[in-house]
Amino acid sequence: MADEARGAGGRQERDKIGEVQIADEVVAIIAGLAASEVDGVDSMGSGFSGKLSSKNPGRGVKVTVTEEHVSVDLALSIKYGYSIPAVCSQVQEKVSAAIENMTGLVVLDVNIRVAGVNMNEG
Repeated sequence: MADEARGAGGRQERDKIGEVQIADEVVAIIAGLAASEVDGVDSMGSGFSGKLSSKNPGRGVKVTVTEEHVSVDLALSIKYGYSIPAVCSQVQEKVSAAIENMTGLVVLDVNIRVAGVNMNEG
């Protein structure tokens, strides 16, 4: 069984071979990418600078990582015509599952702040 410790820069896992560290920024990127896959999410972050981009998938995401747990705060803009509660629920489920599957961390909560609604079509 692996001994686990948290370093200053992310999650660490010790085993017989060596050490694995997962930076907090990596967890934020996973959360941002998972959120962007939900239909109805227009953009991430508090600004209205446009569509989601692969250049900064962690934009609008704040993570707090402890020993084996993570809390996520997301700011996003929803496309007009979509149910905000339904989109947010899907984002919470998808983000939680992605982080848990990829890192082994337990997600305590995924908090969403809807920063806007995009009225533009397309």
